[in-house]
Amino acid sequence: MCMCQSSKYPFIVGRCLFNKQKFYCSKVAGKNKLGLKLGLGIGCPTLIILILSIYVFRRRCKQKYASSNFLRQKTSSDHSSKSDLESSSTACFGLPIFSYAELAEATNNFDDEKELGDGGFGTVYYGKLRDGREVAIKRLYQHNYRRLQQFINEVEILTRLRHKNLVSLYGCTSRRSRELLLVYEFIANGTVADHLHGNLAQSGSLTWPIRMSVAIETASALAYLHASDIIHRDVKTNNILLDDNFCVKVADFGLSRLFPNDVTHISTAPQGTPGYVDPEYHQCYQLTEKSDVYSFGVVLVELISSMPAIDITRHRHEINLANLAINKIQKCAFDELIDPNLGYKSDEEVTRRTTLVAELAFRCLQQEKEKRPSMEEVSEELQRIQSEDYKLENVQEDEHTDSEVPISSLPPPSPPTGDQIALLKNIRLPASPVSVTDKWISQRTTPSASV
Repeated sequence: MCMCQSSKYPFIVGRCLFNKQKFYCSKVAGKNKLGLKLGLGIGCPTLIILILSIYVFRRRCKQKYASSNFLRQKTSSDHSSKSDLESSSTACFGLPIFSYAELAEATNNFDDEKELGDGGFGTVYYGKLRDGREVAIKRLYQHNYRRLQQFINEVEILTRLRHKNLVSLYGCTSRRSRELLLVYEFIANGTVADHLHGNLAQSGSLTWPIRMSVAIETASALAYLHASDIIHRDVKTNNILLDDNFCVKVADFGLSRLFPNDVTHISTAPQGTPGYVDPEYHQCYQLTEKSDVYSFGVVLVELISSMPAIDITRHRHEINLANLAINKIQKCAFDELIDPNLGYKSDEEVTRRTTLVAELAFRCLQQEKEKRPSMEEVSEELQRIQSEDYKLENVQEDEHTDSEVPISSLPPPSPPTGDQIALLKNIRLPASPVSVTDKWISQRTTPSASV
């Protein structure tokens, strides 16, 4: 058998013969085509497989190189603020982005002596930026998914809010930063709690007119939040800041939650501060804006009494200030609740207004949320108490005398009577927990709407 060339076929498979001193091929019929078919049938698939193998190998090598290069860049960005995509010219939700290095420098590397306080989600430090601005820097505890979502939520909320009695947000760090930081305006005059029963209480700076303004401005800020579909969730005197002119700045939206417009509550785990938490919240784990109303009722009682929301030195049934206030108001014992240093009994106007504020707090502290007023109603009521409206109403309804009768001769309004007091006297209040984790004794069975 041999392969040779002929005029008809380039190469043929045949039998080699010798004739007249010359070799020639005698073609074996059909075998040349079979060999060609076998060659193509085996060679082509093998070639294709080889090409695909080379392609896959080279692609994997490229992916491995790209992945290692990305990790090197990410590691470098975590340890270097310069590669953190942070600069003052960059904006997140329209806010300036601060580098971690700049904020660490502003707080002396988050020195403990710069610490202003802490909350449920982070610690707040005093800092001074390179441009001379004094700021409060909120440092979230951990850079995990929950904290990242909280960070994004808080930034998004604050960028949409514009109210003179809400603390301003100057900026934040990038979400790619090694830590999540929020930069607020610094309010230098402390909190309402500091002035009521803290290290600034002895100064006597919170006179009754200032306390009345604090109540009005705080109510206005909370009503604005509710109108924006936002629940504060941690209303307390420690979160009400005062500037040098004693104007209110409501702070700490760390527990804020947006709620959808098509639902009436948000079901969630209990959060807040003992002494301020809505008792229905503990029963049903349902959060509404009326929870803020309850907490604000406690703030009102603090303003008129100068007592803290929780005091374990008081009688066990009055450790919680809300319970103490309801008990005193039910008995019309305003003199046992209102701070005499404000001018109660000695100043007629102070006596009248503090009594009216006590009655309003009484309504805010109702056990059932449906019986509490809205924050908008609370805000309007406080403004009426501050204005002359109540004075004119008392003249017309209580005295029914000529307009020439001097207002100064009118006695202070009587304590709440009638249906309002009768209703509250029939309410048996549950024991008051002093811890957020303690449970209130439920007077009714209300299923939780947890999803």
